[in-house]
Amino acid sequence: MTTTQQGSLETAAHAPGPAAPALERPVPSTGQRLLSLQRRFPLVQILLTAAVLAYGALSMPGFLEPTSIRSVLVLCALTGLASIGQTLVVLIRGIDLSLAGFIVAGAVTVTQFSDVPGVPVLVMLAAAVACAATMGGLVGYVCHRFGVHPIIVTLAAGSIAIGVTAVLSGGGSGTGAPGWATRLSAPMSSTFGIPVPPIVVIWVLVIAVISVVLHRTLPGRRLLATGASPVAADLAHISTRRVWITVYAVSAALAVLAGVVLAGFAGNVDNRLGNPYLFQSIAAVVLGGTAFGGPGSYTRTTVGVLLLTVVSTVLVGLGFQEADQQILNGVVILAAMAVYGRERRLRDQV
Repeated sequence: MTTTQQGSLETAAHAPGPAAPALERPVPSTGQRLLSLQRRFPLVQILLTAAVLAYGALSMPGFLEPTSIRSVLVLCALTGLASIGQTLVVLIRGIDLSLAGFIVAGAVTVTQFSDVPGVPVLVMLAAAVACAATMGGLVGYVCHRFGVHPIIVTLAAGSIAIGVTAVLSGGGSGTGAPGWATRLSAPMSSTFGIPVPPIVVIWVLVIAVISVVLHRTLPGRRLLATGASPVAADLAHISTRRVWITVYAVSAALAVLAGVVLAGFAGNVDNRLGNPYLFQSIAAVVLGGTAFGGPGSYTRTTVGVLLLTVVSTVLVGLGFQEADQQILNGVVILAAMAVYGRERRLRDQV
């Protein structure tokens, strides 16, 4: 009797009961889907760029003429090349205010030292790049080793670069860039017979190379990991100090090379040549959607450069002054940082 009752209990325990209701995932709203798409792709920036282009075409005759488009692309390429180092630095939670100084150093190198007897200009340029990379690496080391904020160290490094350049050049500013530098950035120049300025072609190649290096190579993944979480990167045996040294060294070297191209575009060089591109590089990085420490990419910076340049071109065409553009850059940086900061806090809460 006991055995029968026990078997009945076991049978009842294993008997199939009513199925538990399955947990259904909430269907994301349209706003959530758009926000998720925006995190993966700078859709809003692209739409704004198209809208500003359309407004410029309607309000200014000849805005979309081939000559105007080539001029805009040259301006985009100049700002884009000056923004490479800033993008890499921002991805590791830093900032580089020394870009302006190293841009001046590169510009003065090709204008003041291009005719040194017995020394080819390429040798002088290589020496300038090596010195800049050494100083940039030292900046990265000091910031990481002693915990000094990059704003202080990079501002000092930029001042030193301008001062050393002024001493070596005798205090004179460069005039008359070499012909090859001028042809690189001339809007009406062509590349192998194609009516596209060489600087634009170089910029397109740089976009591809930087994108591959950042997202398809081990150094790029280490850089992104360092910015995402320095503590986790150290635990994963990534030398974050080496990453900081390398990134700041590369940023300084690239700024010198950008100065060479800017010298060919501007013609005359003074100590203020790099100032506009310093703030434009920061605005382009932030406007493109790259936050401090990531996520982000140089592709996003490229979209930010396009939007910033198109807006500036339209403002100039409408009669706005340079001061108005500086105000715009400041407002853009503040607004974008407010939006991305709030977005990050919302993700942390979730």
